[in-house]
Amino acid sequence: MTKKVAVINDLSGLGRCSLTAAISVLSAMGIQACPLPTAILSSQTEYPSYYCYDFTDKMEHIRSEWEKLNTTFSGIYTGYTASVAQIEQIFHFLDTFQTPDTFLLVDPVMGDDGVTYDMYTSDLLAAMKKLVSRADIITPNLTEFCLLTDTDYKAFQNTSLNMEDIITKIQTASLALTENHQKKIIITGIHFTDETGIHKIGNLLIDNDTYHLSSCPCCSGSYSGTGDLFASCITGGLARGDSLTDTMQTAGKFLEQALIDSSKERVPVNDGVNFEKFLCLLM
Repeated sequence: MTKKVAVINDLSGLGRCSLTAAISVLSAMGIQACPLPTAILSSQTEYPSYYCYDFTDKMEHIRSEWEKLNTTFSGIYTGYTASVAQIEQIFHFLDTFQTPDTFLLVDPVMGDDGVTYDMYTSDLLAAMKKLVSRADIITPNLTEFCLLTDTDYKAFQNTSLNMEDIITKIQTASLALTENHQKKIIITGIHFTDETGIHKIGNLLIDNDTYHLSSCPCCSGSYSGTGDLFASCITGGLARGDSLTDTMQTAGKFLEQALIDSSKERVPVNDGVNFEKFLCLLM
């Protein structure tokens, strides 16, 4: 029987992100994606103009209908949330559908490159910390990891730091996230220079006292939706029962090829990467 994952995220018509990314990736990986929209947008929010329809008051209707049907999920994957009210809706959803056999992956979307997004508030951060505390795995970028652990983002901007220094700092800070509930943490999009002088971008898995770094040469441009694609790959791998480190490698190769192609084709960064032709790598 095909496994089902509930995906709680926004739906953007343009921008290749959020639910558009998750449904495509999970479907390619043989997983049924069951979308629960938090908002419906004409395009993702980095475009100069967009229309957004807030779906918060509709989320409960979907939850209750799925409950009537005795629906079960192998996993629950949450992404962009625009308000504390939406996170409260997610808690209600978890109370209904999360079981010991249902994993929870939280992608705590709040900012990037040391800058928070427009919807970010201190109340949202507090609610996100509570949501993260229930997760089995989280996929923050470095900015979001710093927010969740009350760490100064500037501590990672020292150019004299090597990757071992960065990993040590992250391992120390990550203890705050595993104090009450053990979880795996994958920090995405870490920029560093390796011992040969090559600029790379890496994804770092912290699993108790161990870690695993997956990296590839850094491509030019910072494209919309790459974090969503990565988190979706991890979700699909968990649902299939694949090794987490193997899934990280697969996701890295998938994104690397999509980024190379997008750079070659000069795709505008807001449009997201040309991932569609590389979905075969995930099968």
